[in-house]
Amino acid sequence: MHDALVTFLHVSDLDRADEFYRVQLGLELVTDQGACRIYRVAPSGFLGVCSHAGPAVPEGVIVTLVRDDVEGYCDEIAERGVEFEKPVQHNERFGITHAFIRDPDGHLVEVQRFDDPTWNEPMR
Repeated sequence: MHDALVTFLHVSDLDRADEFYRVQLGLELVTDQGACRIYRVAPSGFLGVCSHAGPAVPEGVIVTLVRDDVEGYCDEIAERGVEFEKPVQHNERFGITHAFIRDPDGHLVEVQRFDDPTWNEPMR
């Protein structure tokens, strides 16, 4: 793989973060580096969690998981014990359907669908 994106979050407890991201959210663990674990969120998009670089600082960060079936995915993760900060709702201003949850360290995680199916086409 040549082109990809990894976003790293600092967490206080790797095992607790793994329980949330791998077990509750169902993300695939692709590598465990000891102090960091990296999960696949899309074919070339990854989320890493690390515990070696200091305390978790969740302010100002939103991790957005884009899903075609926001409602179905949110039902699935709710069955695994995920609690929602804001349930699934339509946001007219941004033309999206989304819900918000928090990981164990307080990072805000959004589950979102762009209601415009052409949202990721190149701009002209």
